[in-house]
Amino acid sequence: MKKGEVYEGIIEQVDFPNKGRVMVDGQPVIVKNGMPGQRVRFMINKKRGGRVEARLLEVLEPSPLETRKPVCSIFPQCGGCMYQTMDYSHQLEMKQEQIRRLLDTAIKNGGQVDENGNPDYVFEGIKGSPTEFRYRNKMEFSFGDAEKDGPLTLGLHKKGSTYDVLTASDCKLVHEDLTKILTCVLDYCKEQGFTYYHKMRHEGYLRHLLLRRGNTTGEILINLVTTTQLDPDLSELVERLLALPLEGTIVGILHILNDSLADLVQSDETRVLYGQDYFYENLLGLKFKITPFSFFQPNSLGAEVLYETARSYIGDTRDMTVFDLYSGTGTISQILAAVAKKVIGVEIVEEAVVAARENAERNGIENCEFIAGDVLKVLDEIGEKPDFIVLDPPRDGIHPKALPKIINYQVENLVYISCKPTSLARDLESFLKQGYRVERCVCVDQFAQTVHTETICHLKRVRK
Repeated sequence: MKKGEVYEGIIEQVDFPNKGRVMVDGQPVIVKNGMPGQRVRFMINKKRGGRVEARLLEVLEPSPLETRKPVCSIFPQCGGCMYQTMDYSHQLEMKQEQIRRLLDTAIKNGGQVDENGNPDYVFEGIKGSPTEFRYRNKMEFSFGDAEKDGPLTLGLHKKGSTYDVLTASDCKLVHEDLTKILTCVLDYCKEQGFTYYHKMRHEGYLRHLLLRRGNTTGEILINLVTTTQLDPDLSELVERLLALPLEGTIVGILHILNDSLADLVQSDETRVLYGQDYFYENLLGLKFKITPFSFFQPNSLGAEVLYETARSYIGDTRDMTVFDLYSGTGTISQILAAVAKKVIGVEIVEEAVVAARENAERNGIENCEFIAGDVLKVLDEIGEKPDFIVLDPPRDGIHPKALPKIINYQVENLVYISCKPTSLARDLESFLKQGYRVERCVCVDQFAQTVHTETICHLKRVRK
């Protein structure tokens, strides 16, 4: 096989997150963005160390697993929810096997095997999301165009592209309220002749539309992200948004100014155009204040399944000091507070820590302390020692230099909640080599129709 050559074949298996495996003359080729059983045409685009990767050109025949019709107009060009034509039960089966393969390999590499050389732990399968569609309480939409110099678009990136943006006018991952808001904002910006920010030329005005909606409260926070290259009066846009016939209620409209060269949603300055800069969401009987950039699980009903499962893994923490590392708005900390002596949460996003403190006070919780800072540095400054540790790191997992500090506490038990199983698998090997063993693991799918899932692992110390 040579670069540029085109082949056809059937995707036999998909590894996390979206790596399809096709056999060509007895050699596996990785073809991304496909489904098991699809017959595809692909072009070889990378060869390195015996590993061959290819770009998907066309799906020639659908998979036998594709038993449903697409539910939105931009499938399959959009890479947002690529499994929507697959029955949800089959999605869960596929994800479960993907994660199990990763964990089995990591645990074997860490030396935790039975007398037959098999990974020695309990894998408890996968729990599905309570709802398949319209579950996301947060969505970041990008401004752009679907083709070079085409009309303004607002939505999600085309699969495999960092530039082309498809208008998500009927996205089924979000509530219809957010679709109406997207359409209103796009129509207004087109009428005004606003241009989007070109990442290469560093020119243009519009960057992102960040929408957040409480699934249980219906409260909506709208965040329009632009550069400072224009300074228009946005009062008419505010009026149009407030006049929309929505099921929920708009509680805040913010104008976020961002002149960063990086293609990230961040704020140099935030202007409140209407209402407030936060909204509320309820979870497991607790009320949480959420700000534009504070982390909160994007599927509220799925998060209840996740945290109830994590709580069952954590078990009895009475009279214990618990560290909740990477604590976000303090969701886990407050859930554990009722059954712990004290919970200390550490989170690098300062506004999330402020919200966590307010949430704890609002919920009448007095035994939670929240510290703003990088886990890597904060662990050197905390005088107290934990009896139990909960880890819920970002997608990249635990910082390699923070991992030894966590292990050195030598707590008997810890629970690791992961949104990226490849990062989890890497970190598990480190824990196993330092005296821990994996007791049990379970997957919780919070991202139906997409390639992502959450994983919870209980680790126990067996060697000091």
